[in-house]
Amino acid sequence: MGTGFPVPIYFEDMLSITLGSIFTFILVLPLSVKKVEENIEVFLLAMAVIAVTASHKLGPEAVWTPALIESALLEPIKLTLATFVFGVIFRMIRPVLRTKIVSWEEAIGPRLFAALVIFSLGVLSSIITAIIAALILCEIISALSLDKKYETILTVLACFSIGMGAALTPIGEPLSAIAMAKLSGGANTVDFLLLMKLVGIYIIPGVLLIAALGAILRGVKVSSRESLTEDCTESFRTVNTRAVKVYFFVTALILLGRGFKPVIDAYIAPMSAGFLYWINMSSAILDNATLAAAELSPQMSMPQIKGILMGVVIAGGMLIPGNIPNIIAASKLRISSRSWAIIGLPLGLLLMGFYYCILFII
Repeated sequence: MGTGFPVPIYFEDMLSITLGSIFTFILVLPLSVKKVEENIEVFLLAMAVIAVTASHKLGPEAVWTPALIESALLEPIKLTLATFVFGVIFRMIRPVLRTKIVSWEEAIGPRLFAALVIFSLGVLSSIITAIIAALILCEIISALSLDKKYETILTVLACFSIGMGAALTPIGEPLSAIAMAKLSGGANTVDFLLLMKLVGIYIIPGVLLIAALGAILRGVKVSSRESLTEDCTESFRTVNTRAVKVYFFVTALILLGRGFKPVIDAYIAPMSAGFLYWINMSSAILDNATLAAAELSPQMSMPQIKGILMGVVIAGGMLIPGNIPNIIAASKLRISSRSWAIIGLPLGLLLMGFYYCILFII
């Protein structure tokens, strides 16, 4: 509306109901309808357009602005290009990488190798993207021929590490790209290293801790038939399609974040930082980037922002749907939801408790 007049209670109620319904659809439909899950980018984009339009019509100010359209079109480009470029590079070096993995492990020792894999993929995911890091992980797991139980543990640990590390730069994953877009306009100077400055001091030690755990639990070699194996190689078309999907996914999340702003300001912003941290444990079953898009606001306090970011980053590794690397690794290595949960839930709960003490008690 943008007239400066107070918004009638009727419109506020209608807007809350509309946005609440959209949020419910986003939470429920991808988990219950296979077609929606398979076309999640298109679904989220449609929901985002509806949310922004509803906020534009029923909210106190115009939402469909040139600035929003520009942001939605330009912000996803960096992550999309990174996904495409590193996808092409990975496809080219894949044959060489596969032949070198076993020799590298023998040269530096199995426990140190396991720790280095988990730590390096976690740190590099902020540069090469979480998607490419997950694909490299699948290659490593397929080549090692360790016992299946440990390979599952190693995969889950590495995906925790990748999901955490990718949050450090805006090209790491959709979550970090969305966080950067949502925090612009606040007290913080939004630059490439903003997320590193905000949560790097918490994430990097956590990645080291997970890497050490992977070394301690390292399994024994078995025949390849008893190991996890990647299902197939990737075509150039797959690389290109994945990059396009990433672009529309991030575009949808930027629009969703702006569309939900009235609800964020009214209901989410007043919540305490500790409460925001724990309710974001729901990112174990919901995409963490979607939650960040719906919750983050530049007007929030620093503890609130850290609580949201750390909550979604940690809990995103607990179950398969929580994060992109989980979905990729579980699909390619054929890890069941139950097998993932047996490892991911206890580890995630321990990390959530540990970081709660660090963030809000100590």
